[in-house]
Formats: sequence, C-alpha cells, structure tokens
Amino acid sequence: MKHFKKTPISSGTTLLCAGALLAMSLAAQAQETQQLQRVEVTGTNIKRVAAETASPVQLITAMDIAKSGKATVAEYLQTLGVDGAGSLPTGFGNGFAAGSTAISLRGLGATSTLVLLNGRRMAAFGRADDGQKTFTDLSTMPMELVERIEILKDGASSVYGADAIAGVVNIITRKDFQGVTGQASTGFSRYGDMQQHKASITAGFGDLMKDGHNYTFNFEVSHSEALANSDRASRGWIGKGDLRPWGYAINTQFASGFITGNNNAAASPAGSIRDPKTLDYVSLPGCSSLSNASPQDPKGGCLWHQDQFRSMQPEIDAVNLFAGGTWKINDDLQAYAEAGYSSRQTSFMMTPPSITPTVAFPPNAGNPSGVINYGSGAGTTIVLAANHPQNPYGVPVRVRYAAFDVGPQERRADNGFSRFVAGLKGSAWGWDFDTAFVHSESQLALDYSSMLNMNVLKDALGNPNSKYFPYYIGAEASKNPQSLYDAMVRHSTADISTKLDMIDIKGSRELMNLPGGALSLAVGGEYRRESLDAPSLSGTEDGSVNASYVAAKGSNTVKAVYAELLAPVFKELEISAAIRHDAYDKFSSNTPKLGVKWTPLKSLALRGTYAEGFRAPGAAEAGSESQSTGSSAVRDPVRCPGGTPAAGGATTGDCQITIAAVKVGNPNLQPEKSKGGTLGLVWDLPTNTSLAVDVWQIKRSNEINPMAYAEAAALPTAIRADNNLVVNGVVQPNTGTLLISKAPYRNSSYTQVKGVDIDLKQRIALGEAGRLTVGINWTHLNTWKRVEPDTVNAAGTVVKGAQYEYVGTHGNCDTSNCAGTPRDKVNFSTTWDRGDWSVTGNVNYRSAMENRYFKGDGCASKLADGSDAPNGCRLPSFATLDLSVRYQASKRLQVFGSIQNVTDRVAPLDPLTYGGMSYNPLDASGATGRYFKIGAKYQFM
Repeated sequence: MKHFKKTPISSGTTLLCAGALLAMSLAAQAQETQQLQRVEVTGTNIKRVAAETASPVQLITAMDIAKSGKATVAEYLQTLGVDGAGSLPTGFGNGFAAGSTAISLRGLGATSTLVLLNGRRMAAFGRADDGQKTFTDLSTMPMELVERIEILKDGASSVYGADAIAGVVNIITRKDFQGVTGQASTGFSRYGDMQQHKASITAGFGDLMKDGHNYTFNFEVSHSEALANSDRASRGWIGKGDLRPWGYAINTQFASGFITGNNNAAASPAGSIRDPKTLDYVSLPGCSSLSNASPQDPKGGCLWHQDQFRSMQPEIDAVNLFAGGTWKINDDLQAYAEAGYSSRQTSFMMTPPSITPTVAFPPNAGNPSGVINYGSGAGTTIVLAANHPQNPYGVPVRVRYAAFDVGPQERRADNGFSRFVAGLKGSAWGWDFDTAFVHSESQLALDYSSMLNMNVLKDALGNPNSKYFPYYIGAEASKNPQSLYDAMVRHSTADISTKLDMIDIKGSRELMNLPGGALSLAVGGEYRRESLDAPSLSGTEDGSVNASYVAAKGSNTVKAVYAELLAPVFKELEISAAIRHDAYDKFSSNTPKLGVKWTPLKSLALRGTYAEGFRAPGAAEAGSESQSTGSSAVRDPVRCPGGTPAAGGATTGDCQITIAAVKVGNPNLQPEKSKGGTLGLVWDLPTNTSLAVDVWQIKRSNEINPMAYAEAAALPTAIRADNNLVVNGVVQPNTGTLLISKAPYRNSSYTQVKGVDIDLKQRIALGEAGRLTVGINWTHLNTWKRVEPDTVNAAGTVVKGAQYEYVGTHGNCDTSNCAGTPRDKVNFSTTWDRGDWSVTGNVNYRSAMENRYFKGDGCASKLADGSDAPNGCRLPSFATLDLSVRYQASKRLQVFGSIQNVTDRVAPLDPLTYGGMSYNPLDASGATGRYFKIGAKYQFM
C-alpha cells in the first residue's frame, strides 16, 4: 500500500501561533474521546487514524525491496520515478564522493533531499558531491533491518526544516523483532563475474508489553567483486572508450594518446614530444607493446582508451552493526536507545596519471594565481632536457605522456559511520512526548595510489643535475631504477570527519473536539551542531602532486522551534498547518506549510499542500577554507562556437571537452529558498483498485551555484593552452585548448520543476489460483527549468538571464554524472501469490532523451562525419524486466531468487555522460547484463 502524509500551515506565523494559543485555552474543555489505533506518518508529529494525509507519502515495505531483487537500499531507491539527475550510483568512481550512494528527489540534487533514519538526521558523508553538495550516504543503511521507507514527495517540511526542498526519505527500522533469523545470499552475472555475497543475522528478545523490554540486534556483512569495463567487451559499445566502430571520431572523452593537430596532442603511453621547429608532436617508438587500440592514430600518436584500466563497478567490503532497545519504565514512560556502526571499504581502479596536468589550489605567496599549468604554462611546463636520451632535437622539448610504467591509480575510500540515540517517550499531563539525544559521525579515509610528485618528475625529465635524471618514458621505462619510482610515485591521503550532535523534544495532544474529530496540536524544539573537516589529499595544497585541491571546513549551530495543528473541521474536511523557525549562526528562516484534505466520498479524497522551505549553505560552499575543482563536459564557446569547430585548428573534440572549474567557498552566501505545492486525489474503488494522482511543482530560488561551466569557459579568466588558433597566418590570442575556468559560488539562478505522479494498484482474486497484485508508479515531468540572473552590460542595458529547459534532454551536465532528465520514469510491478509461492515481475522504464545540453541547443555529440549522434541526437528509451521468486519451504525456511534484466537488454550507447563509459548510469543493469541472485532465510527461534 501507499502511505500518504499530512502536514502544515500556510504563510503566516501570526495566524498559526494565534490559533495554537486559542486552542490551548480551550483544552480544559476537551472531552475524552475514544482512543483509536493511531499511526505515525513521515512529515508530521501528530499521530492520526487515517494514513492518507494532505501530503503524498510513498510507502515502501521491506517486502517491496526484497521482491525487487536489488542488493542495497540505494540501488532500489534509484529505480523509483521520484529519483532524478544528481543521484549517486555505486559505480561512479571518478566522482568527488566515490564510495558513497545517494538519492536525488525530483532531480534537485542529493543535497536538497533530506534522508532520515527513524525520523532523525544523520551525519553527512565526508566528501561533498561535485565538491559542493553535502548529503547523507545511503550505503550506511542496515538493509536487512529496514521495516519500511517513507518518501515525502511534496517537498519542503516545516517539521524537519532545512535540506528538504525536494522531499524527505525516512528509513524506518524494526523495533519489535522477536526471535533469531539468519539470511544469506549470493549473486553473479551471466558472465560468471561481479559476484556479490551477503549474510546477516537478526535477533530480537522480549515483548515490551509482557516483559517490559525489547532488544533488537543485527549484524550484516557483504562483499562485492570488482568489475572492469573491459569485462564487458562482448556487449558492443558497453564500457568502450573507442567508439570509432559506431561512427565517432578518434578523440572521444575516454580516449587519449592521439595527436589532434599542430601543437596539440593528448597524453600517450609511448610519449609524444614536440618538434621545436614545426611545433608538431611526434610519437616515440614502442606503442604496440603498450596499447591494445586498433587501428592506431593515423597522425602518428599512440592511441589508448580508458577501458584498458578503469572499473565499471568497485570492489566493496561492508559491515553493518545495529543494536536497539526499548524499556518500559511504567505504563506512561519508555526509554529507548539505538547504536549503529557501518564500515564500507570501496576500491576503484582508474587510469595511469598524465604528467602534464593543470592543477588548482589556494593562492599563496609563491603562486598568487593558485594554478599550475604543467603542460604549457610559463615557467611550469614539463620538458625533456636537451640531453635527455630520448630527445633527438638537442633543445628542451615539451612532452605528453601517460605514465603506464607507474601503473593505474587505485582509489580507496574507507568510510566508518556511527550513530547513537538515547531517548524517552511517553505521556504526561495530557501530552504524548518524545525527546532524544543523537550523536552521529562519519570518518572517511581516502587513499589514492600512483600519484606523482611533480617536483621530482620535473627534475627527472628536465634537469640534468638532478640525481633522478634521466627518467626514461614509454617503451624504455624498464631502464629506470626503483629509487626513481620510490621518490616520484606516492600515495595521497586524506582523513575526513563529519559530526552531528542533536537534542530534540516534541509533544502532541488533543485540544478539543471539532465536528470531524479532535483538534490536535504538536510542538517541538531542536538544537544541533554540525561540523565538517575535510582536508584535501596530501600534496594538493601547493600543486606538488597531479591533482587539484578539494577541501571543505565549517560548522553550524542550529536552534529550531516548530508547531503544527491538525483540524478535522468536519468529517469530510481536514486542515493541517505548521510553521518552523530555524536560527543558524549567520541567518534565520521561517518555513510555513498548509495542507487541506477533503473527503466528499468515503472512497475518494482530494488533497493539496503549499510549503516553503530552505537549504542552508554547506561547509563546502560557505567555508572560508573551502575550495574545489570540479569537471564537466562542455562545448568550448571559443573553439566551437554554435557547435561548429572554429577555423584555424579547432576540431570536433573542442565541441565536447571535459574542463575543470575552480570553486571557492563564499562566507556571504544566503540560504536557498523554495516554494512548492501539490494538488491531487486518492480514490479507492470497490473493484479492489486504488489510485493516487498528484500534480506538483517546486520553485527553488536564490540557488547556490558556481557560474555555469559554459559561461565561465567564455570568461577571460579561463586558462587555456597556447595552441592558439591561426587564421590566415595570424595567431588568435587566448584561443588555445580550454584547460580550466574559475566559477565562484553565488546566490543566483532559480529552478522550477513541475510534474505529475500517478500511482495505481489493482488486486485481483484468482480463487484457487491465488491472488494477483498489479501496480504502476509513474512520474511525468512537465518542466525542469533553470533561469540565470539578469545582468547589466557595458552600455548599462539589462540583459535577461539565460533560461535552460532540461526536461527530456541530457542536461543538466553541471551536476553529477550528466545522466540527463528523462520526461517519464515508470515502475510497473506484478505479484502473483499462491500458497507458499510468491512471484514478482518488475519493469523499470525511462523515456527517451534528446542528446542536447538543454532544449533548443545544438546536438551535444557528433559523429566523425559531422552528423548528429546518437540516432539523430536521440538517446533511446530503456526498460528492463526483473523477476523474483520466494518459496516458503517450511515454517522456518524460506528460499528466494531473482533475475535482474531477464532479457539481457543492452543499454543504449551514450557518448556524453561521464558517469558510465559509453552507457548512461540510469541504465546500469543494461551495462552489467543479466544478473542472478539466490539465497535463503531461516528462522531459528
């Protein structure tokens, strides 16, 4: 079944407070009413008889997750229609937050999605997504202990405050478990690889009513085998860096080593050096022993592709521990406690390092710009010395080299997450109350191997007086002594911590009887402190290693009070209202909410909500010590104006280039604000049919964003290589290959998202043949629009800000993965139950997308012949069928199995996204292929 939620007030603090005071003054006159079974619903602190409320809440049970066959909570949630662009899949190893998983409701980003555990917050993951957006890591969830998940889908919540702009995901664990149950499962792909093993034991003792206590314990351990992109070589384009067989040019985003033109070459495993007279790059010999690419670069480069090294899925070892207890002190008072610990060790294989990166770091006295361009910067360019044995020119020359001799980089992320809760709940003086202390923290250890000490490297290649000279590259690297690698190759590490400490108290009571039931009031308060200390990888603080600086530091103290009313004005009409005041260190915010539910018929309810919300600037955005350098695919506005390579040496590679952008914390940022509303119906038909339809919209303004990458790329502060365009023999200044831009954080644009959710469930009795349950969950986006602020040009004229419509396109590529914004996502499920058997089929569908950065833009990808790609600039729709079977073999033993992607569909070729190699991360099961899982669950007592 689907839960639908209640909530809160309109816009007036005065109105709510006055109503609350009036209602309390009448409390003494309230008559005692019959106590019906009441339930807690996410988004409200007032227990209620009816589960359906003014706000739509999607209920997901533990059985729903089990029947899906998905391995983790995150994997299941990311199949839902409410999830959109900006979610973080397990396989995103080249992202800032590699090793974590997250959900992005309505495509507004993980940072605008509030994730709770048993209704309370958790410490954030140590590394912000995109170097900017703090979020809660879903990987820490104890999956086998999950009782249900409730998703508040109407956006902002006055009950929870900040970060709920797009909605709330509340993961609720079991608290009344009794007995001992063990479960084990194993999974493997049709290719016999990507094995996943999981085992857990859950124990519960005591009946709270009879024994006065209940204790629940859970231990879960799992191992997931790594999968390389090269392991899917038989699946056409899947995991391929070389897309030439499908008509693309040589210089796609996962290719390197090619020579593009005069004074332009990519990092090569053989090494390419620049002729000082012609400025053409020439490849050193030995390519065939280093690269398996075929055919090779016709211009003489040593072509190679990232699938020679990179992981498609990481190796993961995880442990989850949970213990909880409830103690009955007396009939009116209970004490409870929860303690949880999660350890997750993730390892990704990446590519060998390039020796000529452009890196950014905080400016210092020695480098006021905070940027070092090792490829073509004045005084910083890596060169082969005139007398280097591999330099035939007799003068220092530039070099482009991918250090295969150093080996691929392994990125390890070891995350330890802990959480402790202790509280009291009960009844006193006519109030039901709940108060608790929460401590939560995350300890993230990053370890990146095969990093380069750039000072040693520069001397080893270009300084004959160095003890490390000469460093032989490419096919002659076997001549190098181990002492060189000991000095030149290093690990870069970072120890990151986040903490959350919180005390809260909330209470509710019935005040008086109205014609439709009891007028109820809930009030609460909260004090919490959040902190983040995320130093950058060692060596990045001054550009002495081949990576840019990414760090964040900051803290916030938050004090909040809130109140809500539930007024069943008549039997058919219910009004709910709430307001919350949050006080941060540098600002405060009021967030009201109003809900109305009208039930003209017993089987039909009409509902609507209005809510305002906010998101406080995170430490990565507002911390004075925070800086990051992110990357995104863009079209170079200088070398590829209008989608066509410029004359004078530009190529199609300039029309789809991955650039970096420096982003610096801004302590003067103000919070983002949102306004949202829903209007819908819930209809239970006598034909065992239930239908819910909700039209919704969210407008997020004062958004905290870096300047759009494409906009920053056009600024004169953008840093370019010196391979400038040459038109009619005249060099065009500042037109070289785009390397890095500067895009400061600012409160600027607004985003407006509108859509419709349709949830339909049909139950069909089949007599002796059992029971059939059919469900459809469909999210349709009408618009996903971002509007940039107006500007004033040199003439003093106001220029309207650019508008970008992303719905149905591959954008927004300024956010994680560049996975796109499909107009429709549909989940269709059918379950057949008969006796001890249960069989479920799930179809997950996403609609087709235009391969454009935004509506009306030119095609984002081109074939080698200049035509639009793929499929005429269209990424086809994609759907998979998953099956699961459960059999109750005996009273104690249940066996189960599942097949993901039963038909083994291959994901469409996607040349634009950087979240998957030539496939879209939304279609990950179409990349890994058909997947089998079997397991058993045994109840010992």
